[in-house]
Amino acid sequence: MCNKFNKYTEIPFKKKIQLEMFRYVKKAEAIKHRLNYLFWECTLRCSLGCLHCGSDCQKESGVPDMPYQDFLKVVDEIALEMNPNNIFIAITGGEPLLRNDLEKCGLELFKRGYPWGIVSNALHLSNDRFDSLVNSGMHSISISLDGLEKSHNWLRQNDRSFRMAVNALKYGTRFTRMTLEAITCVTQKNITELDEIKRLLISLGIKRWRIFDIFAKGRAQRNELLRITSNQFKYIMDFILAVKKEGRISADYGCDGFLGALENRARPGYMFCRAGINVASILADGSISACPSLRSDYIQGNIYKDKFLDCWHKRFRIMRDRSWMKTGKCASCEVFNWCEGNGLHLRDEKTGELLYCQFEMLK
Repeated sequence: MCNKFNKYTEIPFKKKIQLEMFRYVKKAEAIKHRLNYLFWECTLRCSLGCLHCGSDCQKESGVPDMPYQDFLKVVDEIALEMNPNNIFIAITGGEPLLRNDLEKCGLELFKRGYPWGIVSNALHLSNDRFDSLVNSGMHSISISLDGLEKSHNWLRQNDRSFRMAVNALKYGTRFTRMTLEAITCVTQKNITELDEIKRLLISLGIKRWRIFDIFAKGRAQRNELLRITSNQFKYIMDFILAVKKEGRISADYGCDGFLGALENRARPGYMFCRAGINVASILADGSISACPSLRSDYIQGNIYKDKFLDCWHKRFRIMRDRSWMKTGKCASCEVFNWCEGNGLHLRDEKTGELLYCQFEMLK
């Protein structure tokens, strides 16, 4: 009995050739490890108690906010060797807008030639604050919109959250030189609303939309309504492809997860976890890591006792050689050479075992 053709995982020969060529590009990038994206976790405080929070941030954090002058010392060190114009600074948290000195730091980054932006839940993003951030040199902002009003507020656990996010997205469209992006995390509550969310974003004038599914980490482990099924994941892929074909808004799946035949279709380019290869982060306590989703075992140093550039050049080996990831279900996987074990944050930090696999869901 023949297996039924799977349009998601049966990779055409031409795409296999492209994936094989890109595999060598990834190897070269790991050797060169050119830094082009730096996260700054400026606070662990947050104004919301979102059900899906992976970092489990709190309204009152036990870790104090890092003085922005300490972060500036790091970017000044980087500028001694690298061109600031080629390194994007992504300010995240927690909720960055809880800092009242965000504009001061942003303006200093702008003066130094670093493009910068923030990721925000928009609860405290008034029009005046938006103006202030843009006047301080903000290049981009990503704002979460996780459903229509009821489902969004359920996920964000705040009755004002949807209204403020919509207002911020609408107001942000007036800044034509700034990149404005809406981010949606798909759950059991909002998956049937995707088409309505699309129409809402288009009516607001939004051009860029990034769609994620939720990995069971942090608070997300506690609620089954946050997890989608294999069939629902396929529905999301089909939805993204349909929106792309329609051409009214640019919709893409998030950066993590190998998508088989949908590589370079459901998102631009091919899956490449750039953590520790092109991406680094400074966490709230000064820890040096890759993307902020990677903590504990992936920490490579601390700015209060190590030079960032020393860590960047001499450490991060666990991220630049992914051969150790060929274990468990990955050991016999036919796409491992192209996937290289999926995003690092989707693995168990203690055992290295893969916990979540998009390609497997597509099967």
